[in-house]
Parts: sequence; structure tokens; C-alpha cells
Amino acid sequence: MSKKAIWSIIIIMSLSLIGVGVIQYFWVKRAVDLDEKNFNDKVTIALNNVKKQLQNDAEVIAEQKIYEDTKLTEPKTILDRIIREDIDEGASSLNKRIKDLEFRSKFMNPDELLEGINKDNLDRYLRSELESKNIDLDYEYGVYSNDYKSYFIENGSYTATIGDTTKSSNVAAMNPLYKAEYKISLFDNEVVNPGHLNIYFPGKKRFLWSNVIGILLSSILFTGLILFCFSYTIYVIFHQKKVSEMKTDFINNMTHEFKTPIATISLASDSILSPSILENKDKVTRFINIIKQENKRMLSQVEKVLQMAQIEKENVELRFNPLNLHEVIQDAVINAELKVQAKGGTITTNLLAQKPIIMADGTHISSIINNLLDNAEKYTPESPLIIIETIDVKGGIEFSIKDNGIGMTKDALKMIFEKFYRVHTGNLHDVKGFGLGLSYVKAMVDAHHGKVNVKSEIGQGSVFTIFLPEKQPTK
Repeated sequence: MSKKAIWSIIIIMSLSLIGVGVIQYFWVKRAVDLDEKNFNDKVTIALNNVKKQLQNDAEVIAEQKIYEDTKLTEPKTILDRIIREDIDEGASSLNKRIKDLEFRSKFMNPDELLEGINKDNLDRYLRSELESKNIDLDYEYGVYSNDYKSYFIENGSYTATIGDTTKSSNVAAMNPLYKAEYKISLFDNEVVNPGHLNIYFPGKKRFLWSNVIGILLSSILFTGLILFCFSYTIYVIFHQKKVSEMKTDFINNMTHEFKTPIATISLASDSILSPSILENKDKVTRFINIIKQENKRMLSQVEKVLQMAQIEKENVELRFNPLNLHEVIQDAVINAELKVQAKGGTITTNLLAQKPIIMADGTHISSIINNLLDNAEKYTPESPLIIIETIDVKGGIEFSIKDNGIGMTKDALKMIFEKFYRVHTGNLHDVKGFGLGLSYVKAMVDAHHGKVNVKSEIGQGSVFTIFLPEKQPTK
């Protein structure tokens, strides 16, 4: 799959996920808005019912006052009563209505009715109405007087601020009732609006969102899972693409590595068959040695590939025996010294460990050191300066191989232990290999329950540090 196709899929999936997220948010927000509208309707109905009950209370009180006033003006003599009854019987219905209005205007003054609200009744009415509408939320309420520009009832108590002109407007503005969104006028008519009842729910938003929190969290969870799977899939695609490229390079390298010895063997074989060569035993022996060396080289390369296949399948059986690490290092140095000296370089050993004996597989430990020395020589263009050090550490021994080679980038450091990965060498085109050496090193160090660490900078060389335990854990 091409990079263009991969990025097209990433863009399409990203836009799809964003679209799904926007749609989910829209529906959740709409559900909250519907719940809020339903909540507002319930509160409005409850406040209207409270208003009616307060109006009824005021009418009852007014009627009592009208009755008492009428009682005071009753005729005291029989003659006065007869005259009164005659007058009443002869009065028109219009006069009666005017009389009734006069009484009501006298005893039902809106400002007086507002200030005469019974705080206990108001508190009971509000609680009862909200409970009947299944609204179980903390709330604050107050009765506001337009005449005095302040609240004289707040949360079931009379306040002492009516007529108090010293009260700071800033302090008053801090009252949450001033930002209450629910308000209903009390005892208002076409001419007068004495005041209103305000109610405020501090936990309203939390209450509304709590109704959809389950849906919201589920939506976030599943969207997160989809996003995770999508991200992981993209990671796998890029990783597999990189592995595919490395395998292609591996096949090309392997073809090149095999092609050279095969061509050499073919040439040597043809030369031996030549009559002039067959008569010369020295030349025959020389060509046979060339064939043998090239064959050994091919077998070595094949052995590396097969060995990595076994490691991948975890079929490698290690034979742990007491091993002197210093002796293994010295043998490896002897083998690598010729190639290093041919480039005008040196290998220095600082074997400082006092306890070089460890339980390990000698064959694989030797291969680890040889691989690292081989890399140090190959990736140093001129005059390799290789330093090998050993030190005692808690639980085992630690050895490091330092070179002054081309070094590696941070991105390369993340990949060097991957199979078939080879560090880009810039203008160096003579570095051969399959990209299996460091992968083998990492696998074998892990098999010995050790640790490998790498530090490197471009142009400054690299340092490979390996820890090997003194004893292997018992199974």
C-alpha cells in the first residue's frame, strides 16, 4: 500500500471520527436542552400555582377585612336597618359592583398585599408544588419589592433590608437571586406591578447533565476505543510497511552476498577444470581453498538466517556453563584485530572486573561480542578506535564496546534491534550485512536475562553497554 493511500485512509477516518463526535455532541446537547425545557415548564407551572395560592390567601384576608368593616357600619336601630335594606334592594347591580370595587381597592392594595405575604405559607407552597413536579433540587427564592428595590423575603425568612438605603449595590448584586432565571410577578394588574417572586437552582446544570452522563460517558468510551483501534491499526500499517521495506533490502543484500561467493566458486571451478591448471597442484590447491572459504562464507550467512528463525520460534537451547568473559573478549579481539589494523585502527581493552566468571552459553556470548566488534569496525570509515571495558556491578558483570564511528540518529536507535533493519550509512556503500546482527545480540542478551543499552551521536560514535548476570535464575 502506497503512502498516498495510507494518508488518504487516515484523513477519511479522522474526518469520520470528528463527524461522529460532532453528531454525538449534538444529540446529547439536544437531550439536555429538551430536559431543560421540560424543567423550565415544570418550574413555571409551579410558580403560577404558588401565585394563585398567594392570591387566594390575599382575597381571604381582604374579605375578612371587608366583613369587619361592614360590621362596624351596620345600622344600630331598626329604622336605620329598614332604610338600609330598602336602599340596598333598590340599588342597581352597577352600584353594587362599584361598591365592591371600592371595598377591594381599599382592602386589596397590591403593595400592601405583597408586603403582607406570609413567609411560612410561601415556603410551604413552593416546597409542595416543586415536590409535586418531581423537582428534588436545592433552591433559593425571594420576594422582591419594586417599591423598596430589594428583597424582603429570602429563603423562608424576612430580611432587614427594606428601606435600608445604606446597603451597597455591589453587595446586593452578589445575591444569586439577582441572576435567577425564573421570575413571576405577584399581585400585578394593568396599572401596578408591586414586585415578583424569584427562584434560583444552583445545581440545575449539574442536574440536567446528570441525566445524560451515562450516555455521554458511554459515547466517549466507545469513541475512545474506536480511536485507539484506529491509531493502533495505522501504527501497525506503518510498522509493517517499514518491515516490508527492510525485508526487501534484506533479500537484495542476501542476493548480493550469495552472488559474490557463487560467482567466485564458479570461476574457481572453471579454472580447476582448465588443463593447464590441473597439471599444477599448487594452483589447484589454491582454487580449492578459495572454494572452501567461499562455501564457508555462504554457510555462515545461511546459519545466521536459520539461527534468527530459531530464535523467533524460541527453539534455541542455551547451554549454561561457567564462562570467563575476559577470555572470550580477548579471543574476539584477536579475531577482529586484523581488520581493524588494516584500516589503521586499534582495539584497547580495559578489563577491570574482578569477577569475570558468569554462567552463560559460551558460543552465543562469543557471537555477541564478535557481532559488536564487527559493527564497530564496519561503521568506522577510517582509523577505528575501539575500547572494550568490563566492570563489576551488582548481580553480575557489565561490559561496553565504544567506537568512533559514524554514529546513529535517535530514530535509528529506536529501530536498530529490529530484524533486517540496517542503519543508513550515507556515502558509505561498502558496509555489508543482512541487518540481523544486532537483532541477534538483543535476543541472546534477553535469553541470558541481561540488558543491553546504546548511546550514540552522529559523528561521535556509539557505545554498546551489556549487563550479564552472574547466575541464571532457576526454572
